[in-house]
Amino acid sequence: MSVCLAIDQGTTGTKAYRWQAGGAIAPVGSLTHRQIHPRPGWVEHDPHELLSHIRTLIGAAPDAALLGLANQGETVVAWHATTREPLANAIVWQDLRTTEMVERLRADGAEALTLERAGLPLDAYFSASKLRWLLDHVPDARALAARGLLKLGTSDAWFLDCLTGHATTDVATASRTSLMDIRHGTWDDDLCALFGIPMECLPTIRRTDGPFGGVAGGPAIAASIVDQQASLYGHGCRAPDAVKITFGTGAFVLGLTGRTPLVNADSGLLATVAWDFDGATHYALDGGVLCAGAAVDWGRSVGVIDTNAPAWDRTRTCAERGLFFVPALNGLGAPTWRRDVRGSWTGLERSTGREDLGRAIWEGVGLRARQVVKAFEQAQGRPVSRLSIDGGLTRNESFRAFLADLFAMEVQYVDHADLTASGLLGLCARNASLGGEPPVDWRMAIPQHAVPERAIAAFDALTGVGQPDGKCA
Repeated sequence: MSVCLAIDQGTTGTKAYRWQAGGAIAPVGSLTHRQIHPRPGWVEHDPHELLSHIRTLIGAAPDAALLGLANQGETVVAWHATTREPLANAIVWQDLRTTEMVERLRADGAEALTLERAGLPLDAYFSASKLRWLLDHVPDARALAARGLLKLGTSDAWFLDCLTGHATTDVATASRTSLMDIRHGTWDDDLCALFGIPMECLPTIRRTDGPFGGVAGGPAIAASIVDQQASLYGHGCRAPDAVKITFGTGAFVLGLTGRTPLVNADSGLLATVAWDFDGATHYALDGGVLCAGAAVDWGRSVGVIDTNAPAWDRTRTCAERGLFFVPALNGLGAPTWRRDVRGSWTGLERSTGREDLGRAIWEGVGLRARQVVKAFEQAQGRPVSRLSIDGGLTRNESFRAFLADLFAMEVQYVDHADLTASGLLGLCARNASLGGEPPVDWRMAIPQHAVPERAIAAFDALTGVGQPDGKCA
């Protein structure tokens, strides 16, 4: 039976897992890369370092016949079309350098077009403004474009060009750029004109199952997709009442909505493509908490968190004592999209201790995730009946228990905590007709102590959720 290799090229590192039908998922390796911060609010990665890690992990599984590749989503690269040499560092999805550009477009009324055509609000989070920045600021970029020698795209397109010789991207990743018509799965003339992006510089859009080609002397690429959509597939979400939350650098809530995009500007959620195969496009709603694991890491760096496995009294949450942390170290994402809000503790007393401050960070991440799930329920007009979680933060048993209490429902999780890899391997198996998918051993976190509604309402007021003008208390 064919060996499948999943490579998840993420924000802080690149991980690989292998699987063969009838067996268990096994880790191959994990490599971390540098986080480059040239200025406040700027976040970059070295494209060569990312590609080197991908190649190293492919080489670590020489028997792999099929490869699934997950990417960061909105992170972008500019490169020479023939030499494939990147012209600058990759601009990461977290980067805020284009905020002023985006605000000028918003003031001109451009958001109506991005919402209607791409299903996305105007925000520096998405790829289009980052690509324009590269075009405007990287030496020789415009000259290369004039000669037909410039390529612009999300990081996956550069990886695939280097690995296979073809600059391609998948429809789910393309739906994160603000340049694709979400209903037709094609680059849109008006959106490209709005951001000033030459369409001929963009990669070819493929379905989730490709074709993407193969690595020279290595595996065929059977699936390429955004990391969050790979995770959604790995969670087994196949119906609109099932939602997953991945708690990584950020916390990302995704759930299917059906065969038509659910575009609703008032929901604060993002219409996106989940996947496309067998001639059918499946859509989802996506909402991101921009700072989750990053907030916990920050708490560790300032000395208020010193363990990944704290033991908490479930009956004495910080929230019901009026102590909150708003994890907005780089602004609020869904559903309010207030990039001007910054992180803060509220409700400090003389009795507040270091451990309380740390616990409030964890709880703030969970409370923000709840806001996004509730926005999903409102947009769908139905309650979520199945909630599953994954990501590094979910290894914390106390955090899982808090989430079950917060949502007042059973929360599914897995011990290996990497359903992005499981989804990639499942997509490989599906697209290659292997006749099976990796097994998932689900566990349950059971609610025992409901977080009071008054505490939840107080946090919502702090972050502007449910307020007519979206202003924070």
